[in-house]
Amino acid sequence: MVASAVNAASGQGEDAAQRISEREARFLAGFPMVALAMALLIAGIVALWESGRHNHDIATALVWAGAILLALSALTWIGLTPVAPGQARVVQLFGRYRGTIRESGLQWVNPFTRRIVVSTRIRNQESAQVKVNDADGNPIEIAAVIVWQVSDTGKAIYSVDNYTQFVAIQTETAVRHIASSYPYDNRGADVLSLRDNADEITQRLSAELTNRVKPAGVQIIESRLTRLSYAPEIAQAMLRQQQASAVVGARQRIVEGAVGMVQLALKRLEEEGVVELDEERKAAMVSNLLVVLCSEQATQQVVNTGSLYQ
Repeated sequence: MVASAVNAASGQGEDAAQRISEREARFLAGFPMVALAMALLIAGIVALWESGRHNHDIATALVWAGAILLALSALTWIGLTPVAPGQARVVQLFGRYRGTIRESGLQWVNPFTRRIVVSTRIRNQESAQVKVNDADGNPIEIAAVIVWQVSDTGKAIYSVDNYTQFVAIQTETAVRHIASSYPYDNRGADVLSLRDNADEITQRLSAELTNRVKPAGVQIIESRLTRLSYAPEIAQAMLRQQQASAVVGARQRIVEGAVGMVQLALKRLEEEGVVELDEERKAAMVSNLLVVLCSEQATQQVVNTGSLYQ
């Protein structure tokens, strides 16, 4: 029974922590409170000054009144809180969250509260360069930069221990997970790859980061991969493989173009009746045209001084 009660209490505590979200704190305009603090200060000084000019009972009363006025003036001064643009103040009273002040300027709150400064400006954060195996098992080096800002100050302060460090760790975790989920290069296959589908990969990285940092009240604005390369130990081998693939692809395009040109030449010769060729001469012509069109070096002409069949 005791264990179940403890578990239930801890569960309720966790639920209460998760339910904390930003709300507006109660505050007053600061400049009227400055005037009030000055008036209390002057009144207290005057009361103490006048206490020396009266008999014992009145002097004692004036001393107490002056002390109280000075104490109230001090508390009024302590309650003043300047809020700069791009910042917020999380107000905490005796360990309880009382709200957040986002309105910039000089504000006044309960002087017994603790006011925690939280930056709401947009931030850039670059992850450390990490080495991880992609979906094909090849070691790669990857890094990313994210643009984020605090959207819920209550969660940022009370749901995690250090929201800046939390974002940094979750960013590295998300980058590692994305890098290990996709191959570096699709190699002609119809699959997503880190190099060939950068936009889709960054969108999925942003979506995963958004889910990971949501408990901390952080909004992911944008994410981009800043480094993506094979690890040094396999970089040369992969470079040769990419070069070979490029050569094969270029050769394939050249052959396809040459075959089309040969077909067009034979068709035009036949339609216009320029010359009649038997199958053997057509084969020779096709061979010569393919050599000319597919050769990497310039071909030399051979002048036939005899007949077509010599």
